[in-house]
Amino acid sequence: MDAQAKAIKSFTNIYTLLLKDLNALPEEAMHRKFAEKARTVADMMYEVTLVNDHIAATVRGDNPPDWPFAPGTWVLAPDELTSKEAVISNFERSSQGVLATLEAMSEEQMLAEVTNEHGPTNTVEQVRFMVVHMFYHAGQVNFIQTLLGDDTWHWMS
Repeated sequence: MDAQAKAIKSFTNIYTLLLKDLNALPEEAMHRKFAEKARTVADMMYEVTLVNDHIAATVRGDNPPDWPFAPGTWVLAPDELTSKEAVISNFERSSQGVLATLEAMSEEQMLAEVTNEHGPTNTVEQVRFMVVHMFYHAGQVNFIQTLLGDDTWHWMS
């Protein structure tokens, strides 16, 4: 399997699993804060889409927008992206955009050097970061799921 196929498979796997978890959550989980400093599922998923959109723009050679939050501050979802429907729709939009970007790339483009705000990298490494970042937040979503009394493993359905 080539780098493009592996990257697409890895991204699709976590996208599918995280989407199952989001669909299984009740509406209240999207905007409920479990502690003063805790972020909501909507906040975390908004961050995921910002990061993924930023990386997709970078690997396409577009000029990604500046990060909309001050360094060291948590990403918080705007009010219009806090409902379950909006969270899921925005996540699907972003993920489909990433997949379209990857599917349009050649093997050479996947391995070619690109530069992001941290320096030189390539698309394969950028996809690896997106996948790890999404799994990190999937763990947080799973924990919130259990706090709400749901211990079902939704990835199996």
